[in-house]
Amino acid sequence: MRMHKVMEAEKLYGAQNYNPLPVVLVKGEGVHVWDDNGKQYIDMMSAYSAVSYGHSNPKLVDALAKQAGTLAVVSRAFYSDKLAAFLEYACKLVGQDKALAMNSGAEAVETAVKAARKWAYTVKGVPSDQAEIIVCEGNFHGRTTTIVSFSSEEQYKAGFGPLTPGFKMIPYGDIDALEKAITPNTAAFLMEPIQGESGIHTPPEGYLKQCAEICKQNDVLLLCDEIQTGLGRTGKILACDHEGVKPDGLMLGKALGGGLLPVSLFLSKAEVMNVFTPGDHGSTFGGSPLAASVGLAALQLLVDESLDVHARDMGEYFMDQLRALNSPLITDIRGKGLFIGLEIDPKQASARDVSLQLLEDGLLTKDTHYTVIRLCPPLTITKAQIDEAINIIKHSLKKIEKTLAA
Repeated sequence: MRMHKVMEAEKLYGAQNYNPLPVVLVKGEGVHVWDDNGKQYIDMMSAYSAVSYGHSNPKLVDALAKQAGTLAVVSRAFYSDKLAAFLEYACKLVGQDKALAMNSGAEAVETAVKAARKWAYTVKGVPSDQAEIIVCEGNFHGRTTTIVSFSSEEQYKAGFGPLTPGFKMIPYGDIDALEKAITPNTAAFLMEPIQGESGIHTPPEGYLKQCAEICKQNDVLLLCDEIQTGLGRTGKILACDHEGVKPDGLMLGKALGGGLLPVSLFLSKAEVMNVFTPGDHGSTFGGSPLAASVGLAALQLLVDESLDVHARDMGEYFMDQLRALNSPLITDIRGKGLFIGLEIDPKQASARDVSLQLLEDGLLTKDTHYTVIRLCPPLTITKAQIDEAINIIKHSLKKIEKTLAA
């Protein structure tokens, strides 16, 4: 099907829960993708960090193919020979005691919520059904009914009530607000070390370390959602590592599947994970031999190729080049590593219009709330490819500036 037929068929037979840019992608390799007309683009989205290792990474494709041809999926009613090695490597890499494998990032967050609540009742002694979890304004942790219940984005909640209770919201980056929100019934503080969906927002320096101290003082679990920021994206293995913080619970996903299939983990200290007993929680596909093999290969690739260090170096270079553009359309450049947001002046242009112009000029990305352009390429990107991306961004912004001047 040609592009317009593909788009029309998707609109006819698919739910309209996305508003994609007008391009039909058919092939990917490294940092590049191609559309159905053979046009090449630089991918600056990486599927929200899911393609951190680049498209069709040969080492990960090989791991997938070998395991798929041997044993792909069996129920967790049985042991397999792949899961233990995956869990051990992941736990040792991020300094946690135990891990529970799921599929999507949202499932990992749901697992964390369940673990925190049961820990509050069985370990901390919170009265039954009274546990509270503190969350932050601007959060994005997934799309399930429970998770959207504690979103501050009204559209994510509208029409999906009754909403799940048990959550208390505070401003992001406000340490005083966290202290005031804690009560004897507080089970956990769930947060993103850097907020992605809200526009690549970083908290004040030292905030995460202060959060960890306050949580420890009050017997509250610190749960860090690193589904987007984890596994090298910000220039460290975890974004928590920038402040030397080890949370009580940690969620990983997206890049964990190597850009090939959904793989996620909830990892925690033993005291938290040990609240689960047989029958409490599960997943048909979570922890399958296929998922475990790809997940392990992805983690090993991250370490063997020092992609976190590469992301740090390339991110610093990228942000320096972006600042040198001096475009009047850009009001802020922020982020860490290869997790970068460009704030677009809404009085001059919509970030969606900017993303459409970038698409036309050969660079793929997506706006966030019509105000921020995300620049989160695969961690394998080279300096030469960043230079190519900068030239495209410069060219696109100049076109928009010229149109505005006219």
